[in-house]
Amino acid sequence: MVPRHKGSLLDYIKKHYFLYILLAPAVILTLIFKYGPMYGAIIAFKDFSPIKGIMGSEWVGLYNFEKFLSSPNFELIFMNTLQLSFFGLILSFPVPILLALMLNQVRRAGIKKNIQLFLYAPNFISVVVVVGMLFIFLSPTGPINQLFSWITGEPIMFMSRPEYFRWIYILSDIWTGAGWASIIYVAALANVDPELHNAANLDGANLLQRIRHIDLPTIRPIMAIVFILAAGGIMSIGFEKAYLMQTAMNLPTSEIIPTYVYKIGLQSGDYAYSAAVGLFNSLINVILLVTVNFIVKKLNDGDGLY
Repeated sequence: MVPRHKGSLLDYIKKHYFLYILLAPAVILTLIFKYGPMYGAIIAFKDFSPIKGIMGSEWVGLYNFEKFLSSPNFELIFMNTLQLSFFGLILSFPVPILLALMLNQVRRAGIKKNIQLFLYAPNFISVVVVVGMLFIFLSPTGPINQLFSWITGEPIMFMSRPEYFRWIYILSDIWTGAGWASIIYVAALANVDPELHNAANLDGANLLQRIRHIDLPTIRPIMAIVFILAAGGIMSIGFEKAYLMQTAMNLPTSEIIPTYVYKIGLQSGDYAYSAAVGLFNSLINVILLVTVNFIVKKLNDGDGLY
C-alpha cells in the first residue's frame, strides 16, 4: 500500500519503480486507444465537415441530439436496443451460474475437464461463422425446418420474421458465451473448503441446501460485480452479430442503435449525427451503471463495484 504521509509518494515510486515500468504499457495503451478518441466526440456538437476539420466546423450545440430524439425512428431503435439488451441480460445472466454450480458437483477430474472443453468451445467460434451456421440451420431447407415441415407441413421463416430475431439472437449468445462466462464462478467455487460440505452432510443437509448456504454465498460478491458491469453495458450490444443477422424483413426488430450509427455514419457520411447517437447511447450506459451499482449496494450490504 502506498504511504499516505506527505513526501513519501516519490520515495515509494523510486523504491518500486520496476512495478511502474510494468504498469506503463497498459496505462499508455489505455490513454491512446480509450481516452484519446474521446476528443473526437466533439463532432457530436458540431456541423462536422471533413474539409474544415473538427475545430473548424461550425458549432451547433445540441442540434444533433434533438434531431435524433425527434426522428420518427427514435422510439423503434431505442426500444429495440433496450429490449434486446434487457431480455438478453435477464435470460443469460443466470446460465453461467447454473453451469458453474453443476460443474462443481462433478467429482471426477477427467469428466469435468471434458465437459468444460465442450462448454467453452463455442466461445472461440467467429461471430461470422456463428451467424452463417444460424442461416444454414434455420433456412427454409435447413435441418430444423425439415423437421418442422415433416410435423406441420410447412417451414418457418426464422431469419425473415421479426418476432423470431430477438430469441435467435439471445439464445445463440447464450450458447456461445455461457460456458466461457462460467469460468469465473467455477474458479470461485474451487476455493470453497470441502470440510464445509462434509459438515453439512453430517448435519443432514441435502444438495440444494448446501448450494444455497455454502456455494451461493461464496460467489455472491462476484455475481454482484458481474451483474453491475452487464447492466452498465446494457445498451452496448455487439454490432457485428446484429448487423450480420439483419434482413430486409426483420428490420422492425433488428435495427438497433449500433447498426443505425454504422449506417448513418459510415454509409451515409453524416458523422456528426452518428457521433451524437453514439454519445447518447454511452450516456445511457453510464446512467444505468451508476443506478444499478447504487441499487445493488443497497441490496448487497454495501458490496458493489465502487
